[in-house]
Amino acid sequence: MRLKASVRKFLENERVCRVATAGPGGLHVVPVCHVVAEGKIYFATDAQSQKARNLQRAPRLALVADLYSEDWPRQAGVLVRGTARLIARGPQFRRIRRLLYKRYLQYPREAALEEGDSVMVELVPQRVSSWGLD
Repeated sequence: MRLKASVRKFLENERVCRVATAGPGGLHVVPVCHVVAEGKIYFATDAQSQKARNLQRAPRLALVADLYSEDWPRQAGVLVRGTARLIARGPQFRRIRRLLYKRYLQYPREAALEEGDSVMVELVPQRVSSWGLD
């Protein structure tokens, strides 16, 4: 599924989103820093994190980015559901790391992403809902 231009732009402008995975203990929801590239959404996580372990078992993922406003008609957001793929090393890992480092200047010094220790999560959108974007 291709992301509509309004959805892609919204995701590119928002600095954080929340991802939900399912595991033996139930749902796991956490904020992540993301990038959009070639119609997919990427974020990094520790290779041993709960979300990585959940995705190894069941590669389904939901992602939400939203903009809250006290003026409710101005609220906006995106919900993306799809399948996830973990990228542990190689050229694609390094390409996504470069994109994350470019977008989030704190990453290299605060949370360096190393092959083997970290994984890149690639979200391939299958269902997309949005509100307040048009």
